Amino acid sequence: MAKRDYYEVLGIAKGADESEIKKAYRKLAKKYHPDANPDNKEAEEKFKEISEAYEILSDSEKRAAYDQYGHAAFEQGGMGGAGGFGGMDMGDIFGSFGGFGDIFGDIFGGGSSRRRNGPVNGRDIQVGLTISFEEAVFGCSKDVTINVTDTCDECHGSGAKAGTSAQTCTRCGGSGQERVVNRTPLGNIQTVRTCSACGGSGKIIKDKCTKCHGSGKVNIQKTVKVDIPKGINHGQSIRKSGMGEAGSNGGHHGDLYIEIRVMPHKQFVRNGNDILLDVPITMTQAALGANITIPTLEGDEIYSVRAGTQPESKVTLRNKGVFYVRNPKDRGNMILTFKVTIPTKLTEHQKELLREFDDPDSANKKGGLFKKKK
Repeated sequence: MAKRDYYEVLGIAKGADESEIKKAYRKLAKKYHPDANPDNKEAEEKFKEISEAYEILSDSEKRAAYDQYGHAAFEQGGMGGAGGFGGMDMGDIFGSFGGFGDIFGDIFGGGSSRRRNGPVNGRDIQVGLTISFEEAVFGCSKDVTINVTDTCDECHGSGAKAGTSAQTCTRCGGSGQERVVNRTPLGNIQTVRTCSACGGSGKIIKDKCTKCHGSGKVNIQKTVKVDIPKGINHGQSIRKSGMGEAGSNGGHHGDLYIEIRVMPHKQFVRNGNDILLDVPITMTQAALGANITIPTLEGDEIYSVRAGTQPESKVTLRNKGVFYVRNPKDRGNMILTFKVTIPTKLTEHQKELLREFDDPDSANKKGGLFKKKK
């Protein structure tokens, strides 16, 4: 069977650049790789085909020869070497392509040595902090104590005893990875795994730090001051940058997130930035009006109830609510809902007065509450 055009095999244009070629190969190699298609002969053949195409097109000299002479450039008597793909087993394919190791590491999770040993940022930490209703409204400062893994102050994160230093791992050459050849029914398959000697760090520590035992990190307890802004609400979080776990290989510390939990108030209910308050008044106060004492966020105040106030009627007190976090000069309102209380125990005299109040004719006859003026 005649070989297909290499550009067609990878699904790219003839003028594709190096990055386009590599991207196309990654996609197809992941799809047809033997590990993803066990016992699939068709996938195996496709994998060989796209591997052959990539081997040629990723090499500038071979690609130039192919563009000029086609497949004939690699037949016996031509440039030689590439034409033998059909007789190679999978181990030969993996072993002959110098640049494939990094590609397969990216595709199947092995990662390149550069990325494996690169800086890794520390883990974020989240803690909860309970504050009172008033502290949430007016803001406050709190100290939060956390347990965290931090950089060892004895060895400064190196893991080596003072006066010594870590050595480059001789097994992996500092890459943190080692190549292993496994014999399979498909032939010898070369894989990349974490170095068993250094655990992927690329370094060997002979004399370990006595404080961190070679890890470069220690568990400590530290206290962080947290400034809580006015108007913060239940469930919101405050971020303290760089207060989380220590990073590795020069990576940054993680962040600390403090989730605020606001205790409920015995009288006030928060609705956004408004404060809701139920105000109990008597029937007499509702009917005749009265000066009553009401609680506010700033303390007790005198409020004048208007005569004829109806049950469940509402009154808004401007700028008596919760401050806005983003603009603490502004604040919400306090909304009063009047709850008219009905007495449950009345004397006979009180009952008679209410009956007269409910019966104008009876009251007029007796010269009572509704007696007409002359």
